[in-house]
Amino acid sequence: MADVTDLLDAGERLGAEELRALQLERLRATLRHAYAHVPFYRESFDKAGVRPEDCRSLADLARFPFTTKADLRENYPYGMFAVPRERIRRLHASSGTTGRPTVVGYTDNDLSMWADMVARSIRAAGGRPGDVVHVAYGYGLFTGGLGAHYGAERLGCTVVPASGGMTARQVQLIQDLKPSVIMVTPSYMLTLLDEFERQGVDPRGTSLRVGIFGAEPWTERMRREIEGRFAIDAVDIYGLSEVIGPGVAQECAETKDGLHVWEDHFYPEIVDPITGEVLPEGERGELVFTSLTKEAMPIVRYRTRDLTRLLPGTARAFRRMEKITGRSDDMVILRGVNLFPTQVEEIVLRTPGVAPHFQLRLTREGRLDALTIRAEARPDASPEVREAAAQAIVAAVKDGIGVSVGVEIVEPGSLERSVGKIRRIVDLRPRDTGRG
Repeated sequence: MADVTDLLDAGERLGAEELRALQLERLRATLRHAYAHVPFYRESFDKAGVRPEDCRSLADLARFPFTTKADLRENYPYGMFAVPRERIRRLHASSGTTGRPTVVGYTDNDLSMWADMVARSIRAAGGRPGDVVHVAYGYGLFTGGLGAHYGAERLGCTVVPASGGMTARQVQLIQDLKPSVIMVTPSYMLTLLDEFERQGVDPRGTSLRVGIFGAEPWTERMRREIEGRFAIDAVDIYGLSEVIGPGVAQECAETKDGLHVWEDHFYPEIVDPITGEVLPEGERGELVFTSLTKEAMPIVRYRTRDLTRLLPGTARAFRRMEKITGRSDDMVILRGVNLFPTQVEEIVLRTPGVAPHFQLRLTREGRLDALTIRAEARPDASPEVREAAAQAIVAAVKDGIGVSVGVEIVEPGSLERSVGKIRRIVDLRPRDTGRG
């Protein structure tokens, strides 16, 4: 087997000084491009009293204003584009469940760069040319399916464009077509696992050897659950449509110690979620991205709302970001205590008799917010085991997070499934109370 260093592309071989020089050159070009062709950025920069030529070092980027999802929605549909609409070869959009969708566009060059970054990601995850890749991300306006598809083809793989849904058929396809790599959300991978076991098929006996999981936060405990029950290497991929889609950062199979950011194309910062101040290397905060090579829709200091920290590179020279621990806008403040879904996930996954499917339901009881955790029982869990599991989760949340919650153990398969991002939080509080 070839040494991994033989598989690196030119960008991955850059030395530290070469990388910083390239980043600054591309950053300054991006700022000029955005200022010249996107009215929003021209007005935003002018209001902040900065111009592209004021960026003389990478540290100067902190002087420039942020871009938020609200800014993208206010400029719906084409207001953030920096090229004529006729040069756009593809459009993607977010779900728009809380307002207008966010629309992103791609030129030919953008699509080629995106495919390169996903190909780089699959290779870092352990995929190789000639592999069969089962893509179970949703196809369509969501960037996951098509992003994974064209990246796998760029690497030289055979693609099975399964998309999401039709779970029983997916299990059959995996058995018949014998893919070695699967790209899917971790929550849907667990749904596939349930279907394998329902059909009486040993998931450890499949051809799969690599799982590339993204589109939602997942924990180390979930990694161990998937790896143990599927006998695969489970690695993380990161991306979001506003930056480009999947392929912004990737965990390497040989280390599994966080996601290496492809810094030759996407410049990361970590900021304080409240003040917006850039934090020192290694401190945890909100992840912010600036694109360095996008033509159609350059993005400057986009606030992802994802919480993580940056660390030195290991398997690659590029810096790593830790697995996303949650989102600043998914944080629940319950009676003064901060709580993230991933904290609950850790507890659910270690509780006997409970499947790794749960939902948080927020309600208002009198003047106080209340939280109920609804978790699915495993099929073989007796009523006594279910009752013990509920009590164990209540105690673990109280001891580990410091808040009292209700717990309901529900029937297997009764919680809403999603082929994309799982709906972890159901907020049933009166509208005027808001979230948090």
